Amino acid sequence: QVQLVESGGGSVQAGGSLTLSCAASEFPFSPYCMGWFRQAPGKQREGVAGLRVGGTGSPWYTNSVKGRFPISQDAARNTLYLHMNSLKPEDTAMYYCAAGPKCSAEPSHYNYWGQGTQVTVSS
Repeated sequence: QVQLVESGGGSVQAGGSLTLSCAASEFPFSPYCMGWFRQAPGKQREGVAGLRVGGTGSPWYTNSVKGRFPISQDAARNTLYLHMNSLKPEDTAMYYCAAGPKCSAEPSHYNYWGQGTQVTVSS
């Protein structure tokens, strides 16, 4: 069974940085897509960034994080990273790692989800 384990969340002041990691167990198919999503209290889950593992193509980003949250991968370790810089209070949310066959910002396109890691940004 595919498992995703996130780590790296925490509390920081506005302008600070955090790096989230998502370690994935071996996937039954390749290439596959991995992405980061976030959900703030009372809001819908939204796509933050994602990429295709084992394939070609550029990462996707939601507009609010472009230039601030580069996404990267370590294919040898099946690990996905989200490098969050210039953090803002509005970035406060539970951040989830997800994986599936289709690369998009739509949560329903992903089959597998991690347990989430909390990011809190204070002003």
